[in-house]
Amino acid sequence: MLVPVKWLKDYVDINVSPKELADRLTMSGSKVEELIVTGDEIQNVVTGKLIKIEKHPDADKLSICQVDIGKEEPIQIVTAATNMKEQDVVPTALHGSTLHGGLKIKKGKLRGVVSNGMFCSEEELGIAGDEPVYGLMILPQDTPVGKDIKEVVEMTSALIDFEITSNRRDCFSILGMARETAATLGVSYKKPSLNYTSKCSENIEDILKVEVKDELCRRYMARGVKNIKIQPSPSWMQERLLEAGVRPINNIVDITNFVMLELGQPMHAFDRRDIEGNKIVVEKAVNGEKFITLDEEERTLDDTMLCIKDGNRTVALAGIMGGLNSEVKEDTAEIIFECANFNGVNIRNSSKKLVLRTESSSKFEKDLDPNLVEMAMNRACHLIEELGAGEVLEGTIDIYNEKLEPHTLDVDCNWINKFLGIDISKENMKEYLDRLDLNTQINGDMLHIAVPTFRSDVNIKEDVAEEIVRIYGYNNVKSTMPSSETAKAGKNIKQKLEDKVIEALISSGLNQSISYSFVSPKIFDKILVPENSELRKAVKIKNPLGEDYSIMRTTTIASMVESLQRNYTRSNDEVRLFEIGKVYIADEDENNLPEERNILTIGMYGDTDYFYLKGVVENVLEVLGVEKASFKRESENTAFHPGKTAALYVGKECAGILGEIHPDVCENYEVSENCYVAELNLDILFQNAVLERKYKPLPKFPAVTRDLAVLVNEEVLVQEIEEIIKKQGGNLLESYRLFDVYQGKQIPEGKKSVAYALIYRLEDRTLTDKEVTKVHDKILRSLEYKLGAELR
Repeated sequence: MLVPVKWLKDYVDINVSPKELADRLTMSGSKVEELIVTGDEIQNVVTGKLIKIEKHPDADKLSICQVDIGKEEPIQIVTAATNMKEQDVVPTALHGSTLHGGLKIKKGKLRGVVSNGMFCSEEELGIAGDEPVYGLMILPQDTPVGKDIKEVVEMTSALIDFEITSNRRDCFSILGMARETAATLGVSYKKPSLNYTSKCSENIEDILKVEVKDELCRRYMARGVKNIKIQPSPSWMQERLLEAGVRPINNIVDITNFVMLELGQPMHAFDRRDIEGNKIVVEKAVNGEKFITLDEEERTLDDTMLCIKDGNRTVALAGIMGGLNSEVKEDTAEIIFECANFNGVNIRNSSKKLVLRTESSSKFEKDLDPNLVEMAMNRACHLIEELGAGEVLEGTIDIYNEKLEPHTLDVDCNWINKFLGIDISKENMKEYLDRLDLNTQINGDMLHIAVPTFRSDVNIKEDVAEEIVRIYGYNNVKSTMPSSETAKAGKNIKQKLEDKVIEALISSGLNQSISYSFVSPKIFDKILVPENSELRKAVKIKNPLGEDYSIMRTTTIASMVESLQRNYTRSNDEVRLFEIGKVYIADEDENNLPEERNILTIGMYGDTDYFYLKGVVENVLEVLGVEKASFKRESENTAFHPGKTAALYVGKECAGILGEIHPDVCENYEVSENCYVAELNLDILFQNAVLERKYKPLPKFPAVTRDLAVLVNEEVLVQEIEEIIKKQGGNLLESYRLFDVYQGKQIPEGKKSVAYALIYRLEDRTLTDKEVTKVHDKILRSLEYKLGAELR
């Protein structure tokens, strides 16, 4: 909000510079976005009297002037201006001066004649209005010569642009900021005059009826003014409006805008001739209704928008803009002043629907104080009388069904000091609150505060403490270390397990990535999810950022492939990523929250294959101590290559899937590399994690090593062989290691040779060859029986 410092000075005696004022207001809680000072750029411009004017010998349109600037010798200036005469006093820019817009003036020659500066118009000084300027600025004859132009002409102005939070509705006005300024500087402020005299015996209640049909209008007040004289408003009012960024129109419209800026309460003036049936009705629009606003735009209304109507038609959009059909015109002789209070949420919603945001709607949407209505109406009537713009009728129509009353708060002074960590006397606390019109009484150690209705943000004791400390000065509060003792917090078991997983993955050469939980419904088609799949039953976002973020993901495979695609399009040759995130599984009952599952997703392409991915997964299983983990062929998941995919099982529970992404999916994402992805359910892995490690002493007795090489069919999995070795080896088998898988000339077609090194050992004695042979033969026989294996 733009606040002219000059306007503030109408209510507050400001004895500091605009820069210091802005700094101090920031420190007291009114955040300053920008300080705009005009006129400071005007430098080395003085008043000069023309003592002699003669024609330039070589230029018909130039004159040579001798100018008295208060020094021993006059200076010479060549000018093309024609509106001056001898003995006139004009602003004179000397050599090295700076004018409006940063223009630099230096002495030089014009057609061979030396000119030591330049005469100035209002435009060069930056004080011209909207009307074009012709010729030099002629100052009064009694203006002292040689004075800095800024001492003679008021040209320095300062604007402070505040960022005001929506809860401080009292600060969206000049008067509100004057209150803040006075409280900050420790001075008093004066309120604008509200007095007026009704010089017309006619009563508005005899000529106008008002009916409020909707509770969205909390208060509606109307007064009449006769014998209107439409003319330009006085210069002081136009100046205030222009500085605040509002274009003056005429005295009546300017009064409504002036009051809105001054007090923060929008108003509207209707031409009484256009109020058909001498009746005003406040109710919602008809769905599809057309209405032309003051900006001459036709707008389509709906039945949620509050309107001001006369007997037959809409004449204004409540709280937003008036209608072209009832505007104040040059021949308007009688007006109806409207001042009302509307529901802020409704005004904001209507404004957004119509794409029509006005100064009025921006204030109403903050939910203004209904008690401000009468003050604004009285101020407008005072200005009508002060400007001689008309005669106010007797009486007032005021519909105010549920009056908003002030509330009180009782706060302990000792609590405030303890809460803030300061030591302020209760008398000072009262002084600070009184400065903000929070009228306070001291009862022992208690502050009894009467909170006015315009301070709806002060409701609890912490609010009172904030008001006190910001006027006391945040810079006066000494920094201290927290004195409270807090329990030592540590990571829970889930966080510890997650850290172990991250450490294992980073050690495996992967980088952690993050993706959104919001995804597009199109991902299901891109990763070839069947139409009847449960994965498509996703949770929909009610107010999404867009279609690409409209549902909660049920799988992380698409998110990982998108990350791989992003790297691929940026020409990264080798990528290894992992992400720990969530998927959201919808409940059959839409009223219930979805099930959230913690998922580990691994993705990679480049110099890698399925076995590298499987090794990374096995590293995770090992670091978690997950036992009874196994991999089984998987060909049903359409996102993966059917011959290069496995499901991870922990016991009998499926804990995830890993493998090569289907070539069609890669094509959908425009990735030419083979991509490998694993999607693992961390909740299942964590449930089966074993962090406790048991260590055994080094063996005292020697081991017996036997090699076992068998021929099996190609489709037999190594995992099947190992399960038999493990089971039949019993307590004699200490470990086993696969050291060769071979297919070649010496191996029959459709067969493969698989070789293991088996280590046998007992902890309490040395094994005999007979004992080892017995177990070794048992393993071989089981392989022959169950898998059709042949000993090589």
